[in-house]
Amino acid sequence: MLQTTDIHIRDPFVLPVAAEKRYYLYGTTGSQAWTDHASGFDYYTSPDLQRWEGPFPAFRPPADFWADRNFWAPEVHAYRGRYYLFASFKAGDARRGTQILAADGPQGPFAPISEGPVTPRDWECLDGTLFVDAQARPWMVFCHEWVQAGDGEICALRLSDDLRSAIEAPRLLFRASEAPWAQQIDSKGRVGYVTDGPWLHRLASGDLIMLWSSFGAGGYTVGIARSASGDVLGPWQQLPEPLYAGDGGHCMVFRALDGQLWLAFHRPNQSPDERPQFVRLREGGAAVALA
Repeated sequence: MLQTTDIHIRDPFVLPVAAEKRYYLYGTTGSQAWTDHASGFDYYTSPDLQRWEGPFPAFRPPADFWADRNFWAPEVHAYRGRYYLFASFKAGDARRGTQILAADGPQGPFAPISEGPVTPRDWECLDGTLFVDAQARPWMVFCHEWVQAGDGEICALRLSDDLRSAIEAPRLLFRASEAPWAQQIDSKGRVGYVTDGPWLHRLASGDLIMLWSSFGAGGYTVGIARSASGDVLGPWQQLPEPLYAGDGGHCMVFRALDGQLWLAFHRPNQSPDERPQFVRLREGGAAVALA
């Protein structure tokens, strides 16, 4: 058995499976995050979010797969009787984008359901997540990356019902600089505002919020935006104070098997020290707070 501190991943994603009374944990393989070669995605399983078994293979790219590096931020969503993996990929001769894969179970093996990424091919994109709106329409919410956009953007893309393709042009939701806590970074001579890891959460009140990551005074940071309309297209309003500002981020929210709400993120942000973190959440008003 592994302890959580033994698992070197970034961008942790937890999928509770009630029928199995256990949790699946996916993430960016920490040792391969910045290399020019990635072997795929793995998963771990646990009965209690503390003791883990794994890693087990969830996706291994076929020989003709278009990407060979930056296999980042896998998310696994149950949707219409199957499991869909959203993840970011890149190749030396192709821009980074989010592709969707599918399997019959959370263990995989996951296989692509379309040719290449669903995000625009001429954009640098990452961190696509699935959101199904009140009309049961699927959307991908993703980041137009700061390395291309300068001021990183979070956008929404309508998907076909089978998740195989985009059926509309991307819609801009907001830019990173709109958050009062966000600060510019200077990386390899490029200066800009980062957007990472959007995650949408419908509160018990009916309000729709988005957790997302950038950089602030304390390093890697999780902020909160609120949709004034309650719809994915917003308009989105940034809360003035971040949810978490202790050099941790790329978060998601899940409800444990006992009903408790949890936040998953990695901390610290510096490799090779990043590890998954799980913190209880509570809902209050039109936001969430650390419990």
